[in-house]
Amino acid sequence: MSLALDSDPAELQRLADAIEEFAEREGWSPDLAFKINLVLEEMVMNVITHGNVDGLAEIQVKVTSSEDSVALQLVDNGVAFDPLTDAPEPEIAGSVQERHIGGLGIHLVRTMMDHISYERAEGRNLLTMTTKKA
Repeated sequence: MSLALDSDPAELQRLADAIEEFAEREGWSPDLAFKINLVLEEMVMNVITHGNVDGLAEIQVKVTSSEDSVALQLVDNGVAFDPLTDAPEPEIAGSVQERHIGGLGIHLVRTMMDHISYERAEGRNLLTMTTKKA
């Protein structure tokens, strides 16, 4: 599945609908479909919110499903940002009221996916994430 999204939060619904349709076609479990939707929503929203400094044009989302795994690829022309090294460690100690807002999304994605890699090439961010189906 391949989808081009505008840098607009309204596009998250179109992404979710496309993932649900793809998941059904591929025979994914409801848990896997939820996981993929959550990860993509978090990462795409981060690109829209933080990557759009000089006029982010488009976010490309590609999802590939094999027999035992799912691969996700996000490509955007936003500000260079490697979630593996540039994201601060989240504040998870203490009560919710004492913690700073933000920072948990990337932590969540890191814990949900089996492999994440990042590359910056030709002015674009390329984030690849994979997870096992079972």
